[in-house]
Amino acid sequence: MVISVATPRRSIRDAVLGGVLGAGERQLYHPLRCAFYDGAAGGGLAAVLSEAGTEGGGGVSLPCGRKAAAKNVLILMSDTGGGHRASAEALRDAFRLEFGDAYQVFVRDLGKEYGGWPLNDMERSYKFMIRHVRLWKVAFHGTSPRWVHGMYLSALAYFYANEVVAGIMRYNPDIIISVHPLMQHIPLWVLKWQSLHPKVPFVTVITDLNTCHPTWFHHGVTRCYCPSAEVAKRALLRGLEPSQIRVYGLPIRPSFCCAVLDKDELRKELDMDPELPAVLLMGGGEGMGPVEETARALGDELYDRRRSRHVGQIVVICGRNQVLRSTLQSSRWNVPVKIRGFEKQMEKWMGACDCIITKAGPGTIAEALIRGLPIILNDFIPGQVCAGAALS
Repeated sequence: MVISVATPRRSIRDAVLGGVLGAGERQLYHPLRCAFYDGAAGGGLAAVLSEAGTEGGGGVSLPCGRKAAAKNVLILMSDTGGGHRASAEALRDAFRLEFGDAYQVFVRDLGKEYGGWPLNDMERSYKFMIRHVRLWKVAFHGTSPRWVHGMYLSALAYFYANEVVAGIMRYNPDIIISVHPLMQHIPLWVLKWQSLHPKVPFVTVITDLNTCHPTWFHHGVTRCYCPSAEVAKRALLRGLEPSQIRVYGLPIRPSFCCAVLDKDELRKELDMDPELPAVLLMGGGEGMGPVEETARALGDELYDRRRSRHVGQIVVICGRNQVLRSTLQSSRWNVPVKIRGFEKQMEKWMGACDCIITKAGPGTIAEALIRGLPIILNDFIPGQVCAGAALS
């Protein structure tokens, strides 16, 4: 289908709003489809870039004999929990390991840096809602119908289109990768108005294992990388073409796949008891769920009162929850306990421990499986993460 491009006389907001709502309600129920690649070549992110250069106008192919300039990769995320940033950083690190200086990778929160309310307030709103689970459940299911999230996302596109396009064009991306469900619709509408899509490939990397919010799926993406066959089926049901869908698993930080020190060396490095069994306790990037209650229960269970000695040790990862960290640090413990904040070396802490107790976060579950840790789930967020609990 040929996509009409707005004339320069129209403002960008008018063009975006017209593109979303112009044909009555047709766009909300049956979005216009851009030209898609047939999937004949590879299917990895590098293959998408290669296709962009050969399919007409990608701007990434160079004449023979010239040294190729570094290509720009823009990864869109939001700090609503730790999983989206972890996935974005995993992709960034993989690009660096695989391609070296051939790619410049930028990880950006487009809404926070360039949008207005509520885009620039999603992190605080997320923290509030996960502490009021019923509100989160209502928001998750209430915005699932396409006409609902289509309306509010189109309104946000109308108000913040100029800011979004400025944020995107600042990095002059050769490819855009989204690892957040709210980072598809608005950027794609803006790119379409600027006639940059499908010239600039737009890729979605889904970070939920099973039940995904419908905003993950947009017909205009070049590729939709799914972590499981179940998610791929949902993508098909949402109208994506088979040529757009790839099942690649979750993006996991390369450090989890590299050789690490053995447990004794890790415990020495992390100043842990070399002999005692160790339990790793965490509640995701926000330190949510019954972390404090679980820590206190473990402290009681891992202390042999009859013999007045401890039989285990605990490592608590509090994430960004400073209140939780301060509370636990000010408590008295009968067993060795390490209280940590937001950690970027989780592969070491997992390698040093014997089991993990955590909420049902897809990334944490996958990382623990890679490390061979027995997993105990003590909490979940209703919606997408609930399915992760069922899968594990």
